[in-house]
Amino acid sequence: MNSIQATNYFVHFNTNCYTKLHEHLSNSNYSKIFVLVDSDTHTHCLPSFMGNLPTELAIEIIEIPSGEIHKNIETCTGVWNVLSELDADRKSLLINVGGGVVTDLGGFVASTFKRGISYINVPTSLLAMVDASVGGKTGVDLGTLKNQIGVINIPEMVLIDTSFLNTLPANQMRSGLAEMLKHGLIYDEAYWKKMIDLANFTIEDLDDLIYESVQIKNTVVTEDPKEQGMRKILNFGHTLGHAIESYLLTHETKEALLHGEAIAVGMVLASYISSQQEGFSTEKLAEIKRVMLNMYGKVELNHTDYEAIIELMKYDKKNSHGNINFVLLSDIGTPVLDKIVPNTIIIDAFNFYNA
Repeated sequence: MNSIQATNYFVHFNTNCYTKLHEHLSNSNYSKIFVLVDSDTHTHCLPSFMGNLPTELAIEIIEIPSGEIHKNIETCTGVWNVLSELDADRKSLLINVGGGVVTDLGGFVASTFKRGISYINVPTSLLAMVDASVGGKTGVDLGTLKNQIGVINIPEMVLIDTSFLNTLPANQMRSGLAEMLKHGLIYDEAYWKKMIDLANFTIEDLDDLIYESVQIKNTVVTEDPKEQGMRKILNFGHTLGHAIESYLLTHETKEALLHGEAIAVGMVLASYISSQQEGFSTEKLAEIKRVMLNMYGKVELNHTDYEAIIELMKYDKKNSHGNINFVLLSDIGTPVLDKIVPNTIIIDAFNFYNA
């Protein structure tokens, strides 16, 4: 696969990853290399990666606990302290090997340590490969509120080795597929049609679909690197999806959702709202609901949950001037930005999801 040119860096794929990494390390003057992993990728991914890390520089491994609940400033403080204790300087390199939590948090740690050191992302989950790999967004959660603290700062490169997907459980694979489905809905109906034919996938097909998904996101981000306009379309399904994810993360009795599982719910809700406000096809709405429920099942949400979820939406990063801004669809591949939605229609959307 050819490398993809992003904004001032490249995304490299599979065997080409390690060739480009070797070239980069040979041509750079790093003082020391730090590799950030979580407890899962330390076990399942680090041995393979280290076998392909061609350098004689000193390497230090830093491990953080796995899971969204640890994507916070407290974890960052721990990593900053370790970097300081191990004499990291401004010529150090941080390589983040893991899913979106590791790449988001690691990118933020690197961007702020000593006012910024270089970093490379090695996404090991499907979600991170197709979402966190492009755009330079870094950050952590504020309590249960998603990605409230962070900066946009590009890595030196991103290395996508799809062999790491062999280490993923099925629910993590499904979580990543949600973002790929989203790319079809917001950008390309032909890609959406390819994605919903999941029963006939081969490994080679998945590689091609990942590549195409990265291309879609890169096209959007390249046009709008600071999320002032077009890039907002990537938030389709996220306004309610993030609120649902945050709500369930610390709920006493309900089970927490992975990011993609929550976004799948959010996309059904946003599609219903689109049918009410933008004339989105009811036939396509039914298809989206069928695809999402078949893949992810139905999340148990009832009237007592709705108000709390709606309240959490006010913390969404896309909001401005006191308004909650939705991304909706007038058709598949035709998103509409900055739409304000009455709570009555949001509640109707929940009722449609539950019907």
